[in-house]
Amino acid sequence: MTRFDEPLGRALDPKTAKLLEGSLGLSTVGDLLRHYPRRYAERGELTEIDSLAVDEHVTVVGEVSRTMRKPMRNKSGTWLEVEVVDARQSRIYLAFFGKASHAVETRLQPGRRGMFAGKVGRFGSATRPRWQLAHPDFELFDESEGDASAAEFATAPVPIYPAGKDITSWVIRRAVGVVLDTLGPLPDPLPAALRARESLPGLADALTAIHRPRDFADVNRARGRLKFDEAFVLQAVLVRRRMAAAAWPAKARPRSDDGLLAAFDDRLPFALTDGQREVGEEIAADLASAHPMHRLLQGEVGAGKTVVALRAMLQVVDAGGQAVLLAPTEVLAQQHHRSISAMLGDLASGGLLGGTTVALLTGSMGAAARRTALLDAASGAAGIVVGTHAVLQDRVQFADLGLVVVDEQHRFGVEQRDALREKAGDTRPHVLVMTATPIPRTVAMTVFGDLEVSTLSQLPAGRAPIGSHVVPAAEKPHYLDRTWERIREEVGLGRQVYIVCPRIGEQEGDEGDLAPDKNGQAEERRPPLAVTEVAPMLAGGPLAGLRVEVLHGRLDPEEKDAVMKSFTDGEIDVLVATTVIEVGVDVPNASVMVIMDADRFGVSQLHQLRGRVGRGGLPGLCLLVTDSPAATPARARLDAVAATLDGFKLSQVDLEQRREGDVLGVAQSGRKSSLRLLQLLRDEDVIATARDEATELLTADPELAGHPTLRAEIDKLVADERAEFLEKT
Repeated sequence: MTRFDEPLGRALDPKTAKLLEGSLGLSTVGDLLRHYPRRYAERGELTEIDSLAVDEHVTVVGEVSRTMRKPMRNKSGTWLEVEVVDARQSRIYLAFFGKASHAVETRLQPGRRGMFAGKVGRFGSATRPRWQLAHPDFELFDESEGDASAAEFATAPVPIYPAGKDITSWVIRRAVGVVLDTLGPLPDPLPAALRARESLPGLADALTAIHRPRDFADVNRARGRLKFDEAFVLQAVLVRRRMAAAAWPAKARPRSDDGLLAAFDDRLPFALTDGQREVGEEIAADLASAHPMHRLLQGEVGAGKTVVALRAMLQVVDAGGQAVLLAPTEVLAQQHHRSISAMLGDLASGGLLGGTTVALLTGSMGAAARRTALLDAASGAAGIVVGTHAVLQDRVQFADLGLVVVDEQHRFGVEQRDALREKAGDTRPHVLVMTATPIPRTVAMTVFGDLEVSTLSQLPAGRAPIGSHVVPAAEKPHYLDRTWERIREEVGLGRQVYIVCPRIGEQEGDEGDLAPDKNGQAEERRPPLAVTEVAPMLAGGPLAGLRVEVLHGRLDPEEKDAVMKSFTDGEIDVLVATTVIEVGVDVPNASVMVIMDADRFGVSQLHQLRGRVGRGGLPGLCLLVTDSPAATPARARLDAVAATLDGFKLSQVDLEQRREGDVLGVAQSGRKSSLRLLQLLRDEDVIATARDEATELLTADPELAGHPTLRAEIDKLVADERAEFLEKT
């Protein structure tokens, strides 16, 4: 009997086993049985050729009587016509074109019998019309098989598997059949009581049904069980992790009634939104706990996340601790440092109420400034440290790190965030991660219940609407001309403009690449536009006379800071930049965002960039310039961004295009996923039910002593690098 964990080399012939491992990475019987069909061909009832109807999806059984090579009419080459005769001597013709015609010709020899399925058409002259199937699916029978087995096969859905370059769906189906026929008893990881509550079939029955369904009801039952397996095992992993986290020690940081936070609130020149107050209370309660907070703060661009985070940091400082704000770029770190210092006023410089130092720490600071920042962090003089990856270095020490705030959490690897947590010593710091547009993996982790979630959906008063439009520069060049005219008009009104390009200059990324056209075919496209090329072209052409400057990551830190300060002070009309201005940069007078080669950016980046305008009460305008033709995936993505300002809807668009990624691995979206059937957007109910069931089971049996098969499944899921990932996250 074949075991679930048995190598395929023992269960199958060596050639097939080698193909399965080489092409698809399948090495065990379990791997093969978890390689589920991508779809099913609906054969329908066997159809007699005499009773066919045009455009009907049919299945016929017959014998190949002859094959003929015929010349193409309008171009060079040939195509293959195969004549098939059924038991009543009625004829139907199969047509194969291109490479497929040569691939099937050796198989469809006269005398071979089989089943042929597809959409039937009527061709030929009016007096001699002929039935035809173009590129039909087909299965040839062994010589020993008769019409009875063909009829049984034809009435069932036929599984079509994800195949590889060197292996077809038919070979995979036959291999699955071999292991199913020899499979021994299969332990079920789901407890019997749970299966009964959720009306789920056993694992062995589900695997048989998904690979050998009698009808689509079998397919649906099997998918329901196997989806639940994926959701339940993931939830069990995450529930165990949450239970372990609840036992970790953290220093409680309760709110003070007369400290920096109270003084800050009294001085705020605006009223907090209801959402900011509600989220602030949630975070304050977490910080007062003796167990570490691990909370995700989601909010639209401009929803006021920074103020919420600053209030949390002040609560920790009031309680004698320190807080660090980790930013992904130097420009953003400098912007946060300036804005936090400005919001705190004399509270940031030891003023009359004592206050606390707000230190800035980046990798390219001068030696003297860096030395001062390091001393302030290590001594505790700096209650708040704002920095980039430089904060993660070993020499950076804190007197009493109580809170880590991570801006745009997906910009930092697990190891980086873990390095910062280690600086808190024996107790774990509280962690607050922020994002304006959750990337797919973040959304997945949220829905899977791994994080406590707070959401800011209400924009502060004074935020103006942002109009967004796609500018199809290749199709309608006059639209691009109008873009430059609009910029001049805005500057004439005293406003400022961002123009963003995908790259800096000639030194990187000059080569072109491939992109799918509207027919899905790859075509070469030019290199992406660069800041150092676009800025002089505009300054000497359509924007001549305007004050145009550049900002990108290769500038010296002092120069970057000077350019950003000049733009903030209104001394620059048009800032041509890379995505260094993507998050956090706040210039209320900026009203227009032009994104060149917008199709080269992700949905999240586009939404973040758009959020840089409309921040000061002025109506915002975002223009997405692209050469991508209509009806291409890239153009559809831009149309989706232009159609909504809702970052959470856009995260769904991103998720639909890229899937969840490996939810428990270090890979981000777009990489191989550990989920085979479960889909975040469609299966939230399944996930929620699995979370409840996993919580109940693990509360009663935390070590799963009574469920060894389930424990083994969990151990397998978190093996190797995933175990390290879960430990660090």
